Amino acid sequence: MPLAGFPRELLDRPTSERLAYFRSYTIAHPRLTAISDTLMRAIQEPAGRSLILVTGPTGVGKTTLRLRVEQELKERFLAAREADPGRIPVVAIEAAAPDSGNFSWKDYYRRTLQALEEPLIDYKIDYASRHIYRNQGGGLTIANRAGSPELRQAMEKALQHRRPSAVLIDEAQHLTKIASGRRLGDQLDCIKSLASFTGCVHVLIGTYDLLPCRNLSAQLSRRSIDIHFQRYRADNQEDIVAFQNVVFSFQRHLPVAEEPTLWRDWEYCYAHSMGCVGILKDWFTRTLAQVLERTAVTVTRADLERHAWSLDQCEKMVQEALEGEAVLSERPGGIDRLRSLLGLDALPAGAEFERSVSIQNGAQSTAALDLRQNQPSRRVGSRKPMRDPVGRR
Repeated sequence: MPLAGFPRELLDRPTSERLAYFRSYTIAHPRLTAISDTLMRAIQEPAGRSLILVTGPTGVGKTTLRLRVEQELKERFLAAREADPGRIPVVAIEAAAPDSGNFSWKDYYRRTLQALEEPLIDYKIDYASRHIYRNQGGGLTIANRAGSPELRQAMEKALQHRRPSAVLIDEAQHLTKIASGRRLGDQLDCIKSLASFTGCVHVLIGTYDLLPCRNLSAQLSRRSIDIHFQRYRADNQEDIVAFQNVVFSFQRHLPVAEEPTLWRDWEYCYAHSMGCVGILKDWFTRTLAQVLERTAVTVTRADLERHAWSLDQCEKMVQEALEGEAVLSERPGGIDRLRSLLGLDALPAGAEFERSVSIQNGAQSTAALDLRQNQPSRRVGSRKPMRDPVGRR
């Protein structure tokens, strides 16, 4: 049975509606589904780890992942909404790129407070601050004079009151934009303390520029989870098949009179998207807009070529993707280095286990011997030898 495509009645609709349909279309491809499931499990059961770092190349679909997880958390929350109307399922914000070169925590606190708002006035929060208050309509008002400590305390109070399952921070690589005199570890320590004070898991979603935030200290390593949202790789047959299916699915949902045959040019599509579904989707969207503008009946390889990224742009994106993948890959001999650091290389492989087993066996043998020595030789319930009286005197 062929896969369903776009609703055919769209062909009679204005160009803007047809373009909006494809722009909003998303495909639950295998990589997105797997990463989404992994992230949901980490949010639902963090096991003491309050930070989750999701990293991947540009255009791989990280924002789509965030929207998907956000929607799933909201759907799971519907059953408990009536019992706890003051609670919200999730907070999702985008970390703004700093205009001065340094990440602004004050702006971050403001954006988070605004994202925590909801229209039910009966469940509003009293922030106990003259610079953060409610107007006559019950709406949140933040005065320009409110300082960072004041905003942070208000945000912590709001998170404690709302109790979301997670705080999703998109474009989190902007956290790494800091002044030369400030340590990068301070940025992550701030997020970690927020997660600890509020009891809310914080999910940082960003490009490979976020990688320097990993393993800055032993405490951060213990409190964090790494999730790699990888692109489709041409050296993996399963990835090739999955990418071909993505191209075919997009092809089926391009709202044009004649279905294109772009799947035949999947290698060209892969070369100019680096195996990133987000880049492919943006490329197809730009191409579709031009095709609809000139009222063409289909999308061709020539149309794609006119809107493809240049080779220099593609090479730059590939280089950054390969560098990020190299950082996240397991280093050759890594387990040997770990054994050496722990002092395990002084023992032959398996010797520590054999030694512990022999010690346990020896202890068990000694305990069994002591037990036998302390046991009486007679059977349980038998009397001690003694003389019974025979008659009366």
